[in-house]
Amino acid sequence: MSLSISQPDWAPTQDTPAIMLANLNHLGLIEVTGEQGRSFIQGQVTTDITSLAADQWRWGAHCDAKGKMLASFRAFVLQDSLFMLMPTSALAIDLPQLKKYSVFSKAELVDASANWQLIGIAGSDANTFVKQHFAEVSPETANEVTIVDGGLLLKDGQRFIAMLSPEKAQTICANQTIYSAAAWQALEIKAGYPNIPGIHANQYVPQMCNVQSINGISFTKGCYMGQETIARMKYRGGNKRALYILSGTSSQTLTEETVLEIALEGGYRRGGAIIEFVQQGDQVLLTAVLANDTEADATLRIAGDEESALTIMPLPYSLEA
Repeated sequence: MSLSISQPDWAPTQDTPAIMLANLNHLGLIEVTGEQGRSFIQGQVTTDITSLAADQWRWGAHCDAKGKMLASFRAFVLQDSLFMLMPTSALAIDLPQLKKYSVFSKAELVDASANWQLIGIAGSDANTFVKQHFAEVSPETANEVTIVDGGLLLKDGQRFIAMLSPEKAQTICANQTIYSAAAWQALEIKAGYPNIPGIHANQYVPQMCNVQSINGISFTKGCYMGQETIARMKYRGGNKRALYILSGTSSQTLTEETVLEIALEGGYRRGGAIIEFVQQGDQVLLTAVLANDTEADATLRIAGDEESALTIMPLPYSLEA
């Protein structure tokens, strides 16, 4: 089933409506099953999968042997399956890499995206909406993960991600305005989340995208792919990058390949790369990897657009170790 978008446009600076349902068709799902499914993933990713309870979800990253991220994801469990939720462009790169090593384990990995409808639920009335449509959930005391009729709900602060059967999704979306994924991406950007697209695979160690600040790295679990680099960066230092939130204007159409420039003595220089963005007209909102000593009042712009201007916004979490 494909949800019909009745509100395709979203101004990045616009307030979230009282109830916002968004079609999260930019995200995909890897499903992991099998006797050794969870233990296999445990040895591949930064987060502690073996301690993940049925009512929890966690951020994590899957890295190459050099500690560079192939993908970042939300991990959670439904019955006997482990799911990894990530951008579809990252899934296309990450799943084949995981499968290369899973042949040595009793683990099955598949792209389960087509089996589920992903819906983002946000706004000041999100709790009320959830309570009305999911009898299993008491929003005020909801677990991070709640199994519901037709799927499950992930609770993220005052927002929810619903992973539902097509039939259940059709029921709850009836007579509702359905926003495009950009509306949800604006909220993800404001949360400072590292939704790494496939084009940036193998470029950044997790700490360069603040994965440690959102509880996406366990420094006490056993060995996993890229652990040596990630641990060294924590205990010996050396990380010179971080994920920033930027807001501003540009008449240029942005892409994931768009380069940012920063004003330094003597002119503008390459300043960083975009991770996730939304754009409506000349209004832009984005996350980008910049030097981690970039000042809050730094002057930034879009490369090739001298009239553009970007302002750094505060992160909603601390980067302190």
